[in-house]
Amino acid sequence: MKKFLFDLFPLILFFVVYRYADIYAATATAMALSIAQIVWLKATRRAIEATHWINLSVIVLFGGATLLLHDDAFIKWKPTVLYWIFGAVLIGGRMMGRNPMHKLMGQQIALPEAAWNKLNLSWALFFLAAGFINLYVAFSGRFTEAQWVSFKVFGLMGLLLVFVVGQSIWLSRHMQLDEADAGVDRDKGKSP
Repeated sequence: MKKFLFDLFPLILFFVVYRYADIYAATATAMALSIAQIVWLKATRRAIEATHWINLSVIVLFGGATLLLHDDAFIKWKPTVLYWIFGAVLIGGRMMGRNPMHKLMGQQIALPEAAWNKLNLSWALFFLAAGFINLYVAFSGRFTEAQWVSFKVFGLMGLLLVFVVGQSIWLSRHMQLDEADAGVDRDKGKSP
C-alpha cells in the first residue's frame, strides 16, 4: 500500500496544485516530484523499477514541452503515451517469445501458460484502450481542461481499479496451487 501511495504522490499533487493554480504549475509540480522520487529511491538504496524510469522520462519530455512551449496539449498526451508504452512493452515482449506479465508476477502466483498469455494480452489491451480514452477526453472538445484533469486523476484510476478487480476474479479461477499448498489442503480433509 505504501508503494502504491508513493507512486501516486506526483499525480495527487498534480491535481491539488491544479485546483489552486493552473495546468503549468501542476505540470511543474508533477515533474519535480517525479524527479524527487527517483532521487529518494536512490538515496535510500531502494529498487528503482523500470516503470519509474519510464514515467520519469515521459513526464520530463511532455511536461518539459508543456512548460517550454506553454501548450497544455503535451501534458494531455502524457497519460496516453505512458499507457501505450506499457501496452507496447507487453505486446512486444510476447512477439519476442517472452511474457512480461509472467516475469513481473511469476514469483507471486502460479498460472498455466495459456492464462499467462491471456493475462499479458488483457493488460496490453487495457493500456491501449485507456490511452485512446484519455485522448478522447483530452481532445474531443466535449470536456473542459478541469474535467480532463479530474478524469486523469480519478477516471483513469477508477478504470484501472475496476480492471484490477476483474483481473483478480479471473485470476482466482486460473491460479494453481503449488505442491506444498496442495498437500496442506488435502491434509485438512483427513481426520487425525
